[in-house]
Amino acid sequence: MGALSPENLARMATRRPWLVVAAWSVILIFSFIAMSGLGDVLSTDQDVYEQFEAKRGEDILDAEYDGATHPAIEYVVIQSDGADVDSPIFRQFAMGVAGSLAESTPFVREVANYYVSGDETLISNDRRALLIPTIIRGEDQDEILDAGEHVLNVIREARDGAPTGFIVATAGEGSINSTFNEIAEKDLQTAEMIGLPIALVVLVIVFGALAAAGMPIILGILGILVALGLTALIGRAYELSFFVTNMIFMIGLAVGIDYTLLVIQRFREERRLGLERDAAIVKAGGTASRAVLFSGMAVIVSLAGLLIVPDSIFRSLSIGAIVVVVAAISASLTLLPALLRLLGDRVDKGRVRLPGRSTSQNEPGRFWNWAVRGVMRRPIVALVIATGLLLAAATPYLRVELGFSGIESLPSDSITGQAWAIQRDQFNAGDLAPFQIVIDGVPGTPATEAAIQNLVASIEADEVFGPVTRTDAPTGVAILLETGINFDAQSDTAIEALDRLRKEYIPAAFGSQSGVVAVTGDTAYVSDYADMIGRWTPAVFAFVLGLSFVILLVVFRSIVVPIKAIIMNLLSVGAAYGIVVLVIQEGVGADLLGFRQVDRIESWVPLFMFAILFGLSMDYHVFLLTRIRERFNETDDNAESVAYGVRATAGLITGAAAIMVAVFTGFALGEMTMMQQFGFGLAVAITLDATIVRIVLVPAAMALLGRANWYLPSWLEWLPTIDVDGVHDDHRHVGAVPAVPVLPQGDPAA
Repeated sequence: MGALSPENLARMATRRPWLVVAAWSVILIFSFIAMSGLGDVLSTDQDVYEQFEAKRGEDILDAEYDGATHPAIEYVVIQSDGADVDSPIFRQFAMGVAGSLAESTPFVREVANYYVSGDETLISNDRRALLIPTIIRGEDQDEILDAGEHVLNVIREARDGAPTGFIVATAGEGSINSTFNEIAEKDLQTAEMIGLPIALVVLVIVFGALAAAGMPIILGILGILVALGLTALIGRAYELSFFVTNMIFMIGLAVGIDYTLLVIQRFREERRLGLERDAAIVKAGGTASRAVLFSGMAVIVSLAGLLIVPDSIFRSLSIGAIVVVVAAISASLTLLPALLRLLGDRVDKGRVRLPGRSTSQNEPGRFWNWAVRGVMRRPIVALVIATGLLLAAATPYLRVELGFSGIESLPSDSITGQAWAIQRDQFNAGDLAPFQIVIDGVPGTPATEAAIQNLVASIEADEVFGPVTRTDAPTGVAILLETGINFDAQSDTAIEALDRLRKEYIPAAFGSQSGVVAVTGDTAYVSDYADMIGRWTPAVFAFVLGLSFVILLVVFRSIVVPIKAIIMNLLSVGAAYGIVVLVIQEGVGADLLGFRQVDRIESWVPLFMFAILFGLSMDYHVFLLTRIRERFNETDDNAESVAYGVRATAGLITGAAAIMVAVFTGFALGEMTMMQQFGFGLAVAITLDATIVRIVLVPAAMALLGRANWYLPSWLEWLPTIDVDGVHDDHRHVGAVPAVPVLPQGDPAA
């Protein structure tokens, strides 16, 4: 790899460790400076770069209507458990709330007040609930978000002074998005509180020393901070989603800790084998760091596949994840060797003696040896049973329903959740997310007016829809019809209503002119968005699978290894898909696990899960198969090589997987349903990959294929030979000590 090979980078770091530390300190300082502007460059806007019907309708609304003719509205509701709207206490409280809203002129344009207008549609049937529609200022989603946050603050103050038995709440585009953002920040804190302590415990178990256990945590956090700084800079040129920070923390903790774990483990192993400190660092750089580099490349390739999807959220989450992986790789290749040079054997300080830890450096993992050899004695049986289990776990995915988290996914005790429930029960909740029918380019003609009358008649004859309102564009070239349903915009009822509107009512009314009509709004947008993701999924799969195949082909010089790896990864990902649907969509065990059951899985979750899991699972394949190939090159014994590889990487892969599962579980235990699905799916897949795939599928398949595992057609002999993890090193011999995390019980080697 030349002067910048992992081995040479480690050598340079050992020669000038303080210079490397100083350079990273400067990088960290600049990252902190850049991070100060992160909030200004992140957006709640979502841009889709494909013109599906709902997007076309939205673009027409943006072009032909302004904030005055089609404003954003916050629906403030007040409800009492005893007083009616005409009582003095209700009137006084409601007038105070309306007055506070009306005084917020930078954010509020107009407040509808029943006590001024006498509009009975603002009163519930039992006259114990009052609606205060509040038109807010804002031309884009960021301005609407700011206005929604201000209205939320006004409502919070009103709740503090509300009379006993009164509820005041609000729901609208701005307040709903603000609530989602608040929950995302809270979930991030929850994930840190859960993931970091568990990761530290796992590292102490793996290393048996506090100093060694702390280093991966520190470098993982450092990689996250650097990635946040870089993301802030990227955000000045390219609009990034607010949720990119959650993705950076999730992936950064997982890979940052794992990569550091691998390098430190190899350094300590080389010291036990007798190498001098600097030589051990260089050796770890030429082996473990190189494995980190190739594993990281596999993760980056998988994440890069998401850039194909023409959507700003997919692309921004992908960019954030790629940036933090690059930061983690860079720290492992440069900063970590420098720190090991400065610490030396003090990395083993704070020794923790754990019950059950082997006292012999030469004792292999007995459980792993027993398990693998048992599998290889009956490989066909093991392969059939394991594959059958994974396929059975995957079958619930055949029943998946894709969509987006609607307002019903918000906590019922949140301000927006309460407002939604009151509007659903007492008013028309469809006002929050109406169906918007845009007629473009042919207004005013007798044929168009007749078609509109027929369409309105069909809609109002459908008991699911509410009344239809009409707004002509100021430009005179578009007409907007709006109607709502008293259900969550993402519910099955809403989707079925959309289908009737598009497939029955509009074609019947407009006939051959149906092409000038576009249905948009939340329900239509989500439905079309899910269809768009479905169209792009094959391209992402082909990109990720194709490049992953090429990387594994080059690294292992085998055409069989990448084919097996792809099949096994697809099995574990498919099983994770099925379990997510079974638990979260169908509710089996959801309460027990603390998850909220929802009717639909987030449209982006399966595709993003696939990209991340395919990259992360390649880590384990690279770590495991390089050890197997190393032993096979030395002994020419396939069965012994497989057993050696599994037991040699047992502690490393088990610890790495446990850390990832801890991090992902931390995100899964948050309140936001989308992150519950994502975190739970990742945790399940990593668990399956580190257990069934590693212990059963890999040994069974390799036992069946024997020497054919390493088959490379003659026409591919031109591929370069890449030494990953010291496969071609000659300082080891057949009886070398297995690379398991067994610590000497005396003082560390000097």
